[in-house]
Amino acid sequence: MQLGIFAKTFAATEALPVLRAVADAGYAAAQFNMACLGLPSMPDSIEPGTARSVAVASGKTGVSIAAVSGTYNMIHPDRTVRDQGLARLEVLAASCAGMGTRLITLCTGTRDAQDQWRWHPDNAGEAAWTDLRIEMEAAIAIAERFDIELGIEPELANVVSSARAARRLLDEMNSKRLRIVLDPANLFEVTDSAERHRLIDEAVGLLAAEIGMAHAKDRNADGSFAAAGQGVVDFPHFIGRLKAAGFDGPLITHGLTEVEAPGVGAFLRSVLEASDDT
Repeated sequence: MQLGIFAKTFAATEALPVLRAVADAGYAAAQFNMACLGLPSMPDSIEPGTARSVAVASGKTGVSIAAVSGTYNMIHPDRTVRDQGLARLEVLAASCAGMGTRLITLCTGTRDAQDQWRWHPDNAGEAAWTDLRIEMEAAIAIAERFDIELGIEPELANVVSSARAARRLLDEMNSKRLRIVLDPANLFEVTDSAERHRLIDEAVGLLAAEIGMAHAKDRNADGSFAAAGQGVVDFPHFIGRLKAAGFDGPLITHGLTEVEAPGVGAFLRSVLEASDDT
């Protein structure tokens, strides 16, 4: 696996300083965010030279661009908000080749109109699922047009709230453009060790063939998020299950500070190295 980090973790701006910071912290890959260039994460337009600056910086630093963040609320209750997000997704997709990446990460969304990472009870209804399918069909058409892939992540607060829901979406959409981003800390909030292991095993078992990227953040015992290695997620178990399933893609950490980045990288590298010996 290739160890990486969210580029947005670092305070630097412009592609080269950001990716130098990534490399200096000990990472070989980054999930990029257009905010690192002083733009909105989902811009209305991207100049070709701006996109190229990311690929140039990648070449100079040796940091690969594993993905670019393209999250918007795909089931927002206001159709006009979804349409705006889809238009911006197309802008981002058109710039992927220039940036040197083929993967955009998405947010499957929530009916909460204010916060795309907050659960809403209507997420569980068939109307929300139908809206997601319609939105995903349009997103897949964009992905086909620009020869990219789309990463969806099981996330408790979103309509795709579990590995089983992700499997349902993959089966119903039946598109090779859809990939899975798997983060163990998004599979549970507060539960015991046995259940955490079960959820990880279930997720990898159901989704292994479509996992395009893994994320690495942690949970404290009270359910709050933490940097990888500081909470209750069993990363040797998670990484071991991924390796056993044949996954060798990028492992991208987030949910940490710039100061924490070197230490978290060292922790994850030690887990990866230990897994090679087993």
